[in-house]
Amino acid sequence: MGIRIYLTGRVGLEVDGHVVVKETNLRGKQGRLALAYLVHERTRTVPEEELATIIWPHELSPAWEGALSAITSRIRTTLSMDPLKQQGVSFYRSSGQYQLDLPTDVWIDLEPGASAIDRAEAYLRNGSAEQVLGPAGAAASIARRPFLPGIDGYWVDSLRGKLQRQLLRALDCLSESQRLVGEPMVAVETATEAVKLDNLREERTNF
Repeated sequence: MGIRIYLTGRVGLEVDGHVVVKETNLRGKQGRLALAYLVHERTRTVPEEELATIIWPHELSPAWEGALSAITSRIRTTLSMDPLKQQGVSFYRSSGQYQLDLPTDVWIDLEPGASAIDRAEAYLRNGSAEQVLGPAGAAASIARRPFLPGIDGYWVDSLRGKLQRQLLRALDCLSESQRLVGEPMVAVETATEAVKLDNLREERTNF
C-alpha cells in the first residue's frame, strides 16, 4: 500500500494502512503548514526564506530563522521514524535549502482529484453516465474536506480555491449523471449544492 499523505481534514501520514504521523505530532498550525508546503513542493528544494514567507505571509520577525529552525527540526524528527525511513522518506537542509524526498508512488490526497474529474467528464461525453459516480464522488469527497483550517495566507488560499473549483466540477458531473440515470430529485439536490457554493465564491470574490 505504501505511503498515503492526508493534507485535507486532519493532517497525517499512513504506511501500509497504519497511521504513523498524527496531526498532533506536528505541534500546531505552523508545523502543519510547513509540512503541507514541503509535501506539495517535494520535487524541488525550497529556500528557507521562501518557506518562512509561507508560514509568516504578512511579516518576518527578526527571529524568523530560529523559529523556522525549530519548526523544521520538529518535522525532521517526526519524519525520521523507522516506518517512514524504510519507505525512503528523508528531510534535510543544505545551504539554506530544504528538501523533502518521498517515494515516487506516494499517494497524496490533494492530487488525484483533478484526474478523477477529467475521467468523470470523459465518461459523460462518451455517454457512460453510470460510471461517473466513482471518480466524481471521490473527488467531491476530498474537496469538501477543510484544508488547513484556521490558517491563512496566499498559498493556503490558492489551494482552497483550487479545491473549491474541483468540488464545483465534481458536483456538475454528479448532477448531470444523476439526471441521465433517472434520479432527478438527487440531481436537483446536487445542483443546488453547486449553486450555493458558486454564489459563495462570487460573494468572496466581490468582497
